[in-house]
Amino acid sequence: MSEVPPNVTGLAERRAKARAERDHATADALRDEIRSEGWLVRDTADGFELIPSPSFEVWPTVSALPEGAARDGSAGEPDAATTEGRVDAGDGGDAEDVKDAAGREDSADPGRVAEAADPGRDPGRLGDLDAERVAETEAAPQQRPEGSELVGRTDDLDGHPERMVFSQLLWDASLSISRLDESIAPPADAEEPPEARPTVTVALLVDGHPDELRECVRALVARTEARILALDLGNVDGAGEVLEELAEEFPRRVESWHVAESPHWRGGSAGWGESRDKLLRLDTSDVHVVMDTSVILEGDAVAPLVKALDDDVTAAGWKGVNPREDDKEWLEAEPGEVRGLLGHLFAIRRDTALAAGGFPADARYYRNADLEFSLKLPGTLVALGKDLPVRQERHRRDDGADPEYRDRESRRTYDRVLKLLRSP
Repeated sequence: MSEVPPNVTGLAERRAKARAERDHATADALRDEIRSEGWLVRDTADGFELIPSPSFEVWPTVSALPEGAARDGSAGEPDAATTEGRVDAGDGGDAEDVKDAAGREDSADPGRVAEAADPGRDPGRLGDLDAERVAETEAAPQQRPEGSELVGRTDDLDGHPERMVFSQLLWDASLSISRLDESIAPPADAEEPPEARPTVTVALLVDGHPDELRECVRALVARTEARILALDLGNVDGAGEVLEELAEEFPRRVESWHVAESPHWRGGSAGWGESRDKLLRLDTSDVHVVMDTSVILEGDAVAPLVKALDDDVTAAGWKGVNPREDDKEWLEAEPGEVRGLLGHLFAIRRDTALAAGGFPADARYYRNADLEFSLKLPGTLVALGKDLPVRQERHRRDDGADPEYRDRESRRTYDRVLKLLRSP
């Protein structure tokens, strides 16, 4: 790592003092000044850490990230296959052009003017009227010949083709409005239109292990049609840089976000629940898939999970668990309905997850947080079990956490799990 210039260290020390005094405005200004010098400041349990600023955009904290839509110009535009069923504002043209029947303009569009002026396009239409004259007259309504406003006058059309073309166009426009307002019944033998497929996003939390991340994302791209949304916490071990490389390699599939905060379980300040909840709120798809980067797909394991979200099924996962009668231990369950889904891999209706309050923000460590989230959900939870084409590498998140920290945070979260189990 490059040696930190003394002036940058001085700025970071002043920022630490401002934070201690809760002078957040000064602290933010100093953070931006540090960034302008080509460095990022990352808060740690012992104070701060300075790292060279990467070439990609890095937000200061998880809470600072926006919600509900990707940033302008970012990677992550999904494939057409993954957006089937979604209606975007841009699909029907500019908003100014989209009006309801009551607010439609009566003027003809340029395409219809050109069509009316071209006798070769439809011999049954108006004839060889010059398109330029039509466009000129359309652009300057005050110069239209008397009678062209279609108020029932049909006299004296000879020698005035402008009146004829505008009468025809306005008449056609009025007919089209009437037809749009009519109730059109499909033929009795018409086939049912195909049901729109839900949009799907796989959400990844990146906290290190760059090689594992690369394998996980490549398998998702190769074996599913889902969009991939990933949040990098602190570029641990260069994993954020690998994520950005993947986003550049698969720009229509992978959307990347980066924060300077490192994971709480690695001595930083970004909690698991807060980070997972931000991914949920950054997402805009119908189905949100929680997946650990240690899980590698050997086939399309996402499609069966999405298909299982039927009737009253709120969430479907790979591994499910049920509590013992004393509530002190959870046991792995057979495929079928379960009380809890493990956070290795599961799919959930995104609107339901948001309505339930999202992921538990108080869960700073992942362990037991998936159980807390599961118990807050309405409806039925199902596990599909070992038939899903997936494998999991060793759960590496435990490697970077102090054992005392793991036990303490696990107990904190499980206390809330017990309250949910015992609530009426």
